[in-house]
Amino acid sequence: MAEALLDVRGLVKSFGGLIATNRVDFAIEAGEVHAVIGPNGAGKTTFLAQLAGDLQPDAGSIAFAGRDVTRLASPARSHLGLARSFQITSVFREFTALDNVALAVQAHAGHSYRFWGDAGRDPDLRDPARAVLASVGLGARGHVRAGDLAHGEQRQLEIAMALATRPRLLLLDEPMAGMGPDESQRMIEFLRTLKARQTMLLVEHDMDAVFALADRISVMVYGRVIATGAPEAIRANREVRAAYLGDEDD
Repeated sequence: MAEALLDVRGLVKSFGGLIATNRVDFAIEAGEVHAVIGPNGAGKTTFLAQLAGDLQPDAGSIAFAGRDVTRLASPARSHLGLARSFQITSVFREFTALDNVALAVQAHAGHSYRFWGDAGRDPDLRDPARAVLASVGLGARGHVRAGDLAHGEQRQLEIAMALATRPRLLLLDEPMAGMGPDESQRMIEFLRTLKARQTMLLVEHDMDAVFALADRISVMVYGRVIATGAPEAIRANREVRAAYLGDEDD
């Protein structure tokens, strides 16, 4: 069996008496979309933050592409190919969509945002930024101020900023959050297109999105992974149905 792109062993994170992740074992294979689902407070976002390097675990290990990254900070993980989008949109609202993506290209190259004055006109930043915007369906919206984009477009822009770092693994924290049905469907179609070329970890409450996109699903409850498997197996799992999907045994 090929080595997992991401391999997590015994991950523990506590906040006082609250155990947010409880000895989590988890793996992602290159090329798959792996969804993590669970009720509010299950520990999903805390788990994602530890993978991205925004939180340090209390115990356990995280290996990425065969390298132990457990104690690496977020920027170092980004340079290795881990990119994260957030549950709450985190774009620069006063900048155009193109400027936002060019900033991400610049940051990945190791330059500070404070040099943006000249970088905003640098074709080495703007040309790849235009290509990324086009790849997420925002090619015609590059001139629009990010704050004036529709909510769904802002989420696409945030994903574009993550993609601008050329990640090997894209961590998505509830990309459908705050969307109406039409916007959610457009995001699902976009992510389905992206799936052909991008390994993703998807944390999401929208079960239509999860079952439409995921190759495998892991279910977290009270900081533990209680099941991992193909969507059909997860849908049929009694423990999962009782704990999260809302069905009792017939």
